[in-house]
Amino acid sequence: MPAVSVENLLALPRVDRLAPGARPRPVYLVVTAPTYLEGEGFQVRRPFPGLDLGIADPFLLLDHIGAVEYAPGEAKGAPWHPHRGFETVTYMIDGALEHHDSTGGGGYITDGATQWMTAGAGILHDEVPPAWLVQKGGLFHGVQLWVNLPAAMKWTPPRYQDIDAGRVTLLASFDGGALIRLIAGELGGYSGPGVTFTPITCAHVTLYPGSRLEVPWRPDFNALAYALNGRGRAGTERRPFGEGQLVVFGNGDGMVIEADDVQDSRAPQLDVLILGGRPIREPIVFHGPFVMNSRDEIVQAIRDFHAGRMGQIPPTRIDFSKLHGDGGPAVRAQHPGG
Repeated sequence: MPAVSVENLLALPRVDRLAPGARPRPVYLVVTAPTYLEGEGFQVRRPFPGLDLGIADPFLLLDHIGAVEYAPGEAKGAPWHPHRGFETVTYMIDGALEHHDSTGGGGYITDGATQWMTAGAGILHDEVPPAWLVQKGGLFHGVQLWVNLPAAMKWTPPRYQDIDAGRVTLLASFDGGALIRLIAGELGGYSGPGVTFTPITCAHVTLYPGSRLEVPWRPDFNALAYALNGRGRAGTERRPFGEGQLVVFGNGDGMVIEADDVQDSRAPQLDVLILGGRPIREPIVFHGPFVMNSRDEIVQAIRDFHAGRMGQIPPTRIDFSKLHGDGGPAVRAQHPGG
């Protein structure tokens, strides 16, 4: 798994274990993610929605893409489509995606990088595998998270954040057995680079066999852990969970996760995405790519999209190979049909 790593975990700052008297959060629920087809036909595992959205609030959707080895010509993406009322967070672990949007934002997302798009009042965008990945095939693994915006922020102007893998805050667990990649929010007194409207914490953690993650967690946040690969146990009750399963924690002051002593050869460690946020507790009305607070706002979003008020698709897109400067092959994606 080529997401950003380090040679010596012991050289990293460490997140202190739970203080004496702190209450570890019990496991409330373990959910096995069902499988769906998205975009042009790529498969995702989606632990939510599907459970009560009040449990995941302020998060709306989590899609786990892969890990999958694409043959030449198999890689697919999500063509141009609109969004309004929330933020999309795409984190690439293996492989690559190109993002383009109607504000001119965009970038090349690969191996530990994150793109954070605030749709706000409305935006058009697409996410597609680069031409070289389509032509040659290869490993592809990533996640997309939707983060809700409160009613007062749903009309904020759209914006784009490119969080390169080198900007992620790297930390170690108290025992030095787990690598924490803090993408956004605060954890144990450390902050991630992602700037959020809704207070949240988001991190990718690699736990090596037999290691234990024990981290403080804001009591006013919910707490979720999704297994990207590997097997482990959650909470002081040591509830078993593994790849494709979401752990929902109850109330408390901290989160405890352990990696099993023995892992599969194809997944030699436990990788989890840990998430939490302050619930917004407002009405949620979903309609495809729009998430608002009322049906009337959804109707208005559809009208605005058809009237072109969420932006226009550029006739040609940017040559991102000139921007990311990684020496890779030139990639120029043309307007569909052109």
